[in-house]
Amino acid sequence: MKKKLGLLFSTAILALGIVGCGGGTTTPETPQTGGDTAEAPTEVKTMRAGIGLNDQHPQYKGLLKFKELVEEQTNGSIIVETYHSGQLGDDRTMTEALQLGSQEITIPSTAVIANFLPEFSVFDIPFLFPNEEVADAVLGGEVGEELLTRLADQRLVGLGYWENGFRDLTNSKRAVATIDDFKGLKIRTMENQLHLEAFRALGANPTPMAFTELFAAMQQGTVDGQENPYATIYLQKFFEVQDHVSDTHHIYSPWVFLVSKAFFDGLTPEQQEIVRDAAYEAGAYQRNMNRETAAEYLANLQAEGMTFTEITPEARQEMVDAVKPVIDRFADEIGREVVDAVFQAVAEAQQ
Repeated sequence: MKKKLGLLFSTAILALGIVGCGGGTTTPETPQTGGDTAEAPTEVKTMRAGIGLNDQHPQYKGLLKFKELVEEQTNGSIIVETYHSGQLGDDRTMTEALQLGSQEITIPSTAVIANFLPEFSVFDIPFLFPNEEVADAVLGGEVGEELLTRLADQRLVGLGYWENGFRDLTNSKRAVATIDDFKGLKIRTMENQLHLEAFRALGANPTPMAFTELFAAMQQGTVDGQENPYATIYLQKFFEVQDHVSDTHHIYSPWVFLVSKAFFDGLTPEQQEIVRDAAYEAGAYQRNMNRETAAEYLANLQAEGMTFTEITPEARQEMVDAVKPVIDRFADEIGREVVDAVFQAVAEAQQ
């Protein structure tokens, strides 16, 4: 009798153990009917998205919107990890990481992309866009879309344009109201030959430098100033080391939402569509936020003690005239066909 009871007890424990093992799996068991097998668990894919700006900037807010849209619409089968403040490197380093397939998303300036595809320098031509509406029409039109398709040759996928905004000048030396005031100023620029030559034509002494090194360089006097939109100037606290800001509006700077081609090609068609649509929707969200806060950030800069100088139309025209020879010299390097097409698109958008 004891042997029979022991056997029954062991059998019960074994049965409980089998049931217990089933509850520890990462996906619940699917009831099987008619001989069908359970579906394999969905693979979760991770997109690491990095930018150079901090977590208060509209660019990062737009990235969070993208994350929300993608994770919701893929039911969590794609996870977006967001990194700000250059945690994954500067814009060029992150773009190269996308090419290598070791990072999935970054949103650099077209000036950075021009190091890989010279045609993108067309959007860094000084005084190209008179306002945001014209920029929207050109970037969202045939010319802007066609340039995005060229990124595939660089192992990149361009999913649209976001907005950095009109770049304005700050410095620690003097108010800049005319072209003469540029003379001798050491200005940090991005690593872009068109930017460098344009500032030389204005009389400044441009110095290319990674954005992550800029604050310390201004603090130590390595450079006198820099040029960026108001949001960046304020949120990076450049007012702590800069005294003057001028609305030069010398360049309208777009960002390009980039995805690693190796990663994007590995997505299902449905996932690709979700990612593409999310980049577009989050881009519209980011642009609206960027524009709504621009005046607020300028007011904040003045409240922090910066002196604001407004550039008159006459003074701006002198600057436009000074950089025209630079544009002519770079037209062939950029691609004269591309330059002509963009200028034509700008003219049509203004009609």
